[in-house]
Amino acid sequence: MARFGIEEEFVFLDEQTLVPSAMTPATRDRLTDEVGAGLTPEYLTCQIESATAPIVSRADAEAQLRRTRHLLGTYAAGQTAIIGATGTPFISPNRFTVSSSPHYDAVSAQLVEITREHEVNGLHVHVEVVDDEERVRVVNRVSAWLPTLLALTGNSPFAHGRDSGFASWRSILIRRLPSSWSPPRFRDLDDYQAHIAQLVTMGAIAEASSLSWTVRLSERFPTVEVRVFDAQLTVDETLLAAALTRALIVSDALDDLPALGLDAIDASLWTAARYGPEALLVDPASGDTAPVWTIADDLLRRLRPTLTHLGDEDFVAEGVARICTEGTGAQRQRDAYAENGTAGLRELYRTSTATG
Repeated sequence: MARFGIEEEFVFLDEQTLVPSAMTPATRDRLTDEVGAGLTPEYLTCQIESATAPIVSRADAEAQLRRTRHLLGTYAAGQTAIIGATGTPFISPNRFTVSSSPHYDAVSAQLVEITREHEVNGLHVHVEVVDDEERVRVVNRVSAWLPTLLALTGNSPFAHGRDSGFASWRSILIRRLPSSWSPPRFRDLDDYQAHIAQLVTMGAIAEASSLSWTVRLSERFPTVEVRVFDAQLTVDETLLAAALTRALIVSDALDDLPALGLDAIDASLWTAARYGPEALLVDPASGDTAPVWTIADDLLRRLRPTLTHLGDEDFVAEGVARICTEGTGAQRQRDAYAENGTAGLRELYRTSTATG
């Protein structure tokens, strides 16, 4: 059974204003000491990233995720802060401080003005694929389905203290980066590596780890890394994204479908980011325009044998049904704000992350 790993990015928010709150290096060191291994600084000093150990079962993943969120939430409460499991903060001061490291310093020097607004938090799912060439084939195979997964998981509706109109504003901010959104189609591993080398040579990215594609090969592990997701409000939503990703990557039910053009995939990513589950996308199976739910139903039908084998069929079916009735994280954030303003968001963030 394929191992997988989950990386979650969180933002520290001032408890009263919900403005991102910078952490000093000493604070982050104490946080790492208290929470343990798997925590690393993210691009901005208001961010932190957690990573699971390699895992096989969803139960193991759930235990690790809940423990980390509980410890982070408890620590933040002692600092008059809360943890935001959201793709973008409700309000941004546009004066973020970059975490100092050779890598992040190089990225900041490249992005210049973009950094002022680049407070984005994602969920990244790694799935083990041992063979080098097969990893490239997986990237080609899954790219066209990722707009559907984004549409079901958008969780960043706000920008600058107001509704952005997008289900995933984070996706739109990511679009400004070089090598962002959907990767091109690759002939083989050599072609993949040649594309990256060209991007580095021309100064579009500093190194391969700066790729912002929705899916890429990990530079550190024998995994395919799916990066299309916003940070998710709850552990169950993170687990749903991970379960769908693992099934999508290890299934052989998508091998014989025709390739979609890059423009069709990127246009679908845009409409998924804008409209969430109400979007119209290009169907990877037919090439026609279709509603998200039609494509999602077809995808789940194709993945059912794999999901059953992995023990995830009922969990995924229940999770997708919950999105249909309760909405994505973006919709629930909007509802909380409409009902009780920033106090509603504060409570939503607190209860969705500081749970045992």
